[in-house]
Amino acid sequence: MTAQPAENAQEKPLWEPSQDFIENSLLFDFMQKVNAKTGQNFSDYQSLFQWSIENSAEFWDMLWDYCGVIGDKGDTVLANEEDIIRAVFYPNGRINLAENMLQKRSDETAIIFRNENKQERSLSFNEFYDEVSKWQQAFIKAGIQEGDRIAGYLPNMPETIITMLAAASLGAIWSSASPDFGAQGVIDRFGQIGPKIMITVDSYYYNGKTIDCVPKLEEICQTIESLEQVVVLPFTDQKPDLGSIRNAVSVDDYLSKFSPQEITFKRVDFNHPLFIMFSSGTTGVPKCIVHGHGGTLLQHLKEHRLQSDIKDGDRVFYFTTCGWMMWNWLVTAIGSGATLLLFDGSPFYPDGNVLWDFTADHKCTYFGTSAKYIDALKTHGLSPKDTHDLSHMRTIGSTGSPLVHESFDYVYGHIKDDTHLASIYGGTDIISASFGNGNPISPVYRGQIQGPALATAVEIFDENGKRIMGQAGELVCTRPFPSRPVGFWNDPDGKRYHGAYFETYQNVWHHGDWVEETPQSGLIVHGRSDATLNPGGVRIGTAEIYRQVEQVEDVVESICVGQDWDGDVRVVLFVVLKDGVTLDEALIKDIKTRIRTGASPRHMPAKVIAISDIPRTKSGKITEIAVRDVIMGRPIKNMEALANPEALDLYKDLDELKS
Repeated sequence: MTAQPAENAQEKPLWEPSQDFIENSLLFDFMQKVNAKTGQNFSDYQSLFQWSIENSAEFWDMLWDYCGVIGDKGDTVLANEEDIIRAVFYPNGRINLAENMLQKRSDETAIIFRNENKQERSLSFNEFYDEVSKWQQAFIKAGIQEGDRIAGYLPNMPETIITMLAAASLGAIWSSASPDFGAQGVIDRFGQIGPKIMITVDSYYYNGKTIDCVPKLEEICQTIESLEQVVVLPFTDQKPDLGSIRNAVSVDDYLSKFSPQEITFKRVDFNHPLFIMFSSGTTGVPKCIVHGHGGTLLQHLKEHRLQSDIKDGDRVFYFTTCGWMMWNWLVTAIGSGATLLLFDGSPFYPDGNVLWDFTADHKCTYFGTSAKYIDALKTHGLSPKDTHDLSHMRTIGSTGSPLVHESFDYVYGHIKDDTHLASIYGGTDIISASFGNGNPISPVYRGQIQGPALATAVEIFDENGKRIMGQAGELVCTRPFPSRPVGFWNDPDGKRYHGAYFETYQNVWHHGDWVEETPQSGLIVHGRSDATLNPGGVRIGTAEIYRQVEQVEDVVESICVGQDWDGDVRVVLFVVLKDGVTLDEALIKDIKTRIRTGASPRHMPAKVIAISDIPRTKSGKITEIAVRDVIMGRPIKNMEALANPEALDLYKDLDELKS
């Protein structure tokens, strides 16, 4: 189901901040400082936003100072500003993200962690710092240097953040995946970047089950030859034999020789690689998107403090795994002095109250989740406002897929009627939600993202590259922003990177989403405009699914697309079977199981449908976009490029896709 546009410019907001709420926000405070410095008199978000677009370098430099960033700016804020591809923020700057994350030293609580078995532990800011120190020393002893890769194959637990910051403190590059990914999914990712060290767990909990990771680790470690050390943490009550895992060592042995000491942070170039994220296209293994120290830091500080009003002492929760970009977004909130609330496990085990129990127990101020989770709460008939004390919760964040109008109603009717509901939007490509974000000084309208984040020049283009409003088009960004990737891994000439974002429109970032700008300056996201799948907000590529389906003996060929459904995207897999084979429940189960175990549960199709032919181009490539457009009732472009256009008729008006 596609989100509906705003009815008219006079639509009444669902929530409006009180004057006290506005004046107590960090955004209001920042706006006063902008007014004082520039002689302006900004009093609302839109006027400040327009200034930030037109004065990008001044905005980011003021943000650096306002947030107390540690580092050396150099002599230039933004070079080549008029060329979005060549533009560089702080080209002579030196910085380290970990140094900025670990500024706060106190006995206040930094992290509270709970798993689905309600086992809980916490760390103070001092204890957190000490743990990073020990891991940094271990990495130094292992020979880790600037630019080396360290991988985390881990649940959303404190050690995932600790090891990431220890890596970052040395100028090493961090990449992560969650343990529900199958062995091949991990190999496809980490195998491309050659990590020297991988930190992992022996097992994990999910939906009431204990899941053993050792068989997958055996395969991963045999295949990724670059791994010199595999540090294994205990996570459940299992005590597996690690002898079968190549180069494995227990965490106790790995850290036993080290005691806490002051951390020395290696300041690196502002755009030095920090994270390698993974985003799949429609062919080949996942793309490796590289994000830098400075751009990630400034973008997250802006979103946390100004857009989300996260203050020192706040308690921030986001339901995520460390295989999703929102993990990276969540954990940097510790750099704003917030306490991180980490949960790992199923959000519906033993029932739908589990996340609300956790956040209510610890007086969460910012609660973040996916739009699909909110929809599931509604489906289950839950009403957290009637069962939990949510009085401390100022903001609810939602992302991953469009938050439909009815879900806005549900949040205000059944979760909290006086909360700032921030539907946010961005993605792995920009390691942030700056293309669409909340702000604490503007109204919230039903079905709408409040608008782009500050200093993010978002526009909606038609197919001719002209700006449009009130109708869906291609979301673009027309000016530089600091969290633009520093490049793709193993893309020395930048050709793949350029092709991903800059080939459609000249000197403009093309994001590949179908979005509408509303009369209230808000945004409504209608879904992907390309063939990349996006179930639950996690972007995955069809090639990862095909790789598993090809191993099913009874399947000749397949094509996979995303269908907009019930406020999200569901994965639909069409299969051409061998002669005489019937697509029965046993075969469907076999296909789904192979995808789930070989790739990840997120790759598993919601529907598997037998089909007799697959449309393809004259050069022999299957045409996912054409199939997707047919099942969504959209017009087909470039029919002349198809070798067998009649095959598209097989996908029209299928009963299986109506439920």
